[in-house]
Amino acid sequence: MNFEPALAFVQQPHIAIPICAATVAIIALMKRPWTALYVGLMPLINWAFAGIPTIPIPADLGGGSWHPFTIVTGLVLVVRDFAQREIKHWILGAMFVGLALSTLTAWPVIVVASGVAFLISETADWAVYTFSKRPLSQRILISSAVGAPIDQVAFIGLASLVVPGIFAWGTILTGVISKLIGAYIVSRIVAQQERKAAKIEMNPA
Repeated sequence: MNFEPALAFVQQPHIAIPICAATVAIIALMKRPWTALYVGLMPLINWAFAGIPTIPIPADLGGGSWHPFTIVTGLVLVVRDFAQREIKHWILGAMFVGLALSTLTAWPVIVVASGVAFLISETADWAVYTFSKRPLSQRILISSAVGAPIDQVAFIGLASLVVPGIFAWGTILTGVISKLIGAYIVSRIVAQQERKAAKIEMNPA
């Protein structure tokens, strides 16, 4: 599998890094830190999936390969939730900015597959996040449980149209599990903060 075109991020850092860094910095200066992180993670992850080696999965376990960065991808789903709290329904605009930056760091096929997968999973994730009235820690788990499988299947399925052999259930399952692990870790941290806030509210100084 040849992903050399995706290494443009490494080969032309004088173009990709300043543009990505400037965009993220501008968003951060607008006092939208989670949105800035969300936008910045997208070109990084799209590059990583093409530029970082994967770990083969035995055929008995579904075949394919596991990418260590899938755990970070799970965190993106969580970061998206926090970003939506900042910019509400403009989150789709942030997604398109992130995908535009991804064209500087990844093979176009990967960007397209990622974009479609993000759009599908983000729509489902947005619906869960918007209409659920549960605490944030629970919404993170619910939205990730909905978004992670859709994102992984859509991304691998679309990428397999031009990259033979990339589609394998082992790749999909390990990717989903890794994303959910990342989301679970963050949800537990948020849940702990919620409990502390509740105690303070019940027992004000």
